[in-house]
Amino acid sequence: QVQLVESGGGLVQPGGSLRLSCAASGTIFRIYTMGWYRQAPGKQRELVAIITNPGSTNIADSVKGRFAISRDNANNTVYLQMNSLKPEDTAVYYCNAVISTRGPTPSKYWGQGTQVTVSS
Repeated sequence: QVQLVESGGGLVQPGGSLRLSCAASGTIFRIYTMGWYRQAPGKQRELVAIITNPGSTNIADSVKGRFAISRDNANNTVYLQMNSLKPEDTAVYYCNAVISTRGPTPSKYWGQGTQVTVSS
């Protein structure tokens, strides 16, 4: 029904930047939110940033001022611009979207995850 395709992860030095993208495709009635979570080894998955359909954003305190989330509605794509990366940002980053298919009831969908490694 719906798939989320992520790209942009990789290895970067501390202080560097990466831009993640996630495109939703399939049978989509309406996208309510899109966002990013991350999970580091030994830690629980945590919210990084979300953006709603009206355009409101919520950024985690740990990345506020360094990360920015944006959306391209025409292409059902969400971006995560990551600047001033720190080693503690190392994690698997997962795209998440709340999407309704063929009707008004939404469901949560997850991307496959992309590894971000910040190391010198």
